[in-house]
Amino acid sequence: MSVVIKELQTQEDILEAYPVMRELRTHLSEQSYLDLVKEAREKDSYKIIALYDQDEIVAVVGFKPMITLYYGRFVWVCDLVTSQTRRSKGYGETLLSYVHEWAKSNKYECVALSSGLQREGAHRFYESKMNYNKVSYVFKMDLE
Repeated sequence: MSVVIKELQTQEDILEAYPVMRELRTHLSEQSYLDLVKEAREKDSYKIIALYDQDEIVAVVGFKPMITLYYGRFVWVCDLVTSQTRRSKGYGETLLSYVHEWAKSNKYECVALSSGLQREGAHRFYESKMNYNKVSYVFKMDLE
């Protein structure tokens, strides 16, 4: 697999990743996606990384370093998606491994993420392929 992994810095690069990210974040318009990425980069040290295969973005990961009393110093994977037409080629594994290496080299203790209850294929990937453990449920309440 001849791929390139690159942190997206410019607005142009971030917008280039939108079609792939939209497959996961279907509720976001291009503008709301861009606004949220910009704010998350400024306020939360969010990083958005793309995996290119032959100059085409085929997978994207968004993550941020965090510190909590529960996990200590850790990296939270906010978004991980491979284009529907390019799945099962190792791209997700490659990007998640990139996050693991980034976390280790920046002295973070673990990597954590949440995955929607309906995403059973993703759960198999995290548990079987990537050796993640199910450690909690995530609860959410929408505020008006």
